[in-house]
Amino acid sequence: MKAREGKIGRVFVIRLEDGDKLPDCLETFADDNGVKAGQVVLVGGIGGGQIVTGPRVSDARPPDPMLLPVDGAHEVVGVGVMVPGPNGKAQLHIHGALGRSGHTMTGCLRPGVKTWVVAEAILYEITGIDMARIMDEDTGFALLQPTDK
Repeated sequence: MKAREGKIGRVFVIRLEDGDKLPDCLETFADDNGVKAGQVVLVGGIGGGQIVTGPRVSDARPPDPMLLPVDGAHEVVGVGVMVPGPNGKAQLHIHGALGRSGHTMTGCLRPGVKTWVVAEAILYEITGIDMARIMDEDTGFALLQPTDK
């Protein structure tokens, strides 16, 4: 386990509008407002894109992700962690549960997932931590790591 203690900084309440792309719009918002690290809570509607629902083979490295399309409007609830990515800019790792007509799918919201009509997010800024997403060659994932500056 790797951990760092931080403090809650600013809190932003954000309304996403129809067609806004996740996680891009929240990462851009964070960069524009000087947020390096934070937690995101999301509720609302998702109307398109893809989610990752796990690896095809659990033992494969790097994993081959199973992608499911988001066909039509779905209700969504999600939570994510934002820290600087390999490029030094805010990178959001967010998972969500999406529901439609009594069916639910859960997974990682991939770039290009689109808001349907409206979604609401709360971004809790975390200050005083030195963490970043560092590329891991074995998994192919940018993993959360202390940077110990």
